[in-house]
Amino acid sequence: MAMASSVKVVLGSIAFAIFWVLAVFPAVPFLPVGRTAGSLLGAMLMVLFRVITPDQAYAAIDLPILGLLFGTMVVCVYLERADLFKYLGKLLSWKSKGAKDLICRICLISAISSALFTNDTSCVVLTEFVLKIARQHNLPPHPFLLALASSANIGSAATPIGNPQNLVIAIQSKISFGDFVIGILPAMLVGALVNAILILCMYWRLLSVQKDEEDATGEVVAEEDVHSHRFSPATMSHSPSFNSQSQEWNSRMESMNGSTAHNDTLRNRVNSADHNEILSGSVDSARNSNASKEATNKNVESDAFSVESSEKREKLSTRWKRRFWKSCVYLVTLGMLISLLMGLNMSWTAITAALALVVLDFKDARPCLEKVSYSLLIFFCGMFITVEGFNKTGIPSTLWDLMEPYAKINHVSGIAILAIVILVLSNLASNVPTVLLLGGRVAASAAAISASEEKKAWLILAWVFGTRKDSSAFSVANGLKTSLNSFTCLC
Repeated sequence: MAMASSVKVVLGSIAFAIFWVLAVFPAVPFLPVGRTAGSLLGAMLMVLFRVITPDQAYAAIDLPILGLLFGTMVVCVYLERADLFKYLGKLLSWKSKGAKDLICRICLISAISSALFTNDTSCVVLTEFVLKIARQHNLPPHPFLLALASSANIGSAATPIGNPQNLVIAIQSKISFGDFVIGILPAMLVGALVNAILILCMYWRLLSVQKDEEDATGEVVAEEDVHSHRFSPATMSHSPSFNSQSQEWNSRMESMNGSTAHNDTLRNRVNSADHNEILSGSVDSARNSNASKEATNKNVESDAFSVESSEKREKLSTRWKRRFWKSCVYLVTLGMLISLLMGLNMSWTAITAALALVVLDFKDARPCLEKVSYSLLIFFCGMFITVEGFNKTGIPSTLWDLMEPYAKINHVSGIAILAIVILVLSNLASNVPTVLLLGGRVAASAAAISASEEKKAWLILAWVFGTRKDSSAFSVANGLKTSLNSFTCLC
């Protein structure tokens, strides 16, 4: 593509530079508006500067990518509600054999979960469990957070839904979900293994220190809770009063018997009949009162038993409804993955799964839909327009023409040079803009060799972009910062 006019080149470069600064440094002092507003500002400037027309700006927005991104985010929200990530967190500490075993589990679980549910979701959700386990065993948290962040980035390269740049690559390359996974999965497994070995070597001495001290305060609190709920004073307060009343009744009966012994025999004979009638009447009334009390007690007990049984039935039905709903969420997610592997349209498959979960929930979907990152979707819209405008200037094509002879995909040296260029650009301009600027040109250069080389070029791009975060200390620090920030928000 030839260079555009000098005015368009200058104005388009200014608009893209503003977008780049706000995307990479969202809190710059002179314009702290953030990434999302920065992408919209860059898109607006591209149209105002007449680098692209409004119709070209609308056409630049890739709706299939936005649909796939929205659908996967909604599915992840419902999976979190269904406690899937809580079960993954419990799996981290289940029959754990020490710190080194925990490092290996984190690397494996983080890689797999990020491949299926995006790397950001895995890092944010699993950070809480990793820090709790480290605190429980009195272990330093930074080796485990490093394992979580790095393995999540490596594992996310294995599927088109693992990270945003893979969404772009899968949609633009039109590679099926199954072919994508088959092409990247072996490299992902090797990368996750190498990553675990490197982390173990870095922290072997630190992880070998035995720190099995338990948190004493936690145990004391637990014991106090048990003792406080073991006995209830209300249930023990009725027994002493009943014994005192029976003793008082016996003493009164003895006094009555003692007083009647001093009366005359004649008067006793005369009044014995009346006295017997009075005693028999009092006994009958006492029996009737006791019978009525027993009947009322039985009624109260039966009512309490019926209320208790109804509460148990309600709890049991609620528990089974919850389990059934969880099973439906897992089945819908599994059906989505199977459909993707069968080669169905990825965007509509994800949207269909998301709407199926909304319907199965049978509640107002607003609380769940509010958890979707709409700012990310808007950021993508602005980025599509800004990158399209920068492409119209002709600068990316000119730079690629200079580099293309040295970055041939059918030579090892060319692959190495391409990987270095990707690493540099992705760390300077982020992953997704680099894919939008470079992906199509690399694929076109490889397609000139053969169709298989074109597919290979896209897969190499996905792998390098997915693992480039582990190649710089700056990116690893960002991953750790994200994990710690997510834990702070959860607390």
